[in-house]
Amino acid sequence: MIKITAKLNNQLPFRATLSLPVDKRVKSRARVQLDDGREAGLFLNRGTLLRNGDLVSSEDGLIIKILAAKETVSTVYSDNALLLTKAAYHLGNRHVPLQIERGWLRYQHDHVLDDMLKQMGLDVIVEQAAFEPEAGAYLQQTHAHHHHN
Repeated sequence: MIKITAKLNNQLPFRATLSLPVDKRVKSRARVQLDDGREAGLFLNRGTLLRNGDLVSSEDGLIIKILAAKETVSTVYSDNALLLTKAAYHLGNRHVPLQIERGWLRYQHDHVLDDMLKQMGLDVIVEQAAFEPEAGAYLQQTHAHHHHN
């Protein structure tokens, strides 16, 4: 098994890719499979968050590019910035990891949340797409945040 042990800070040529949903990209220990089928394991520092496009390396020097895998998400598109802001507020109040972009919001599919946003007058589209939430929600969920004294 390939042991992935480090996240890289510089851009190097990669020889393999690893597509992972967000739930796996927030784990420092996990059994995974490279996109070419080879078995691998994540053995990263606790609190490591992998983003789409990040590079990691294995013990034997294999450079691997992380890709955000498509997963079932709910996406809300709107030209109404106030309505999107209200939606983001209500989702954030429920500690929902949220991807925020100009004109749209995305979260892991949940029909209860979909119904809440529809009642607010928004259209919710369930689709297969890469999910890249704001880091704050996941860093807090994995207890990797720090406390100021």
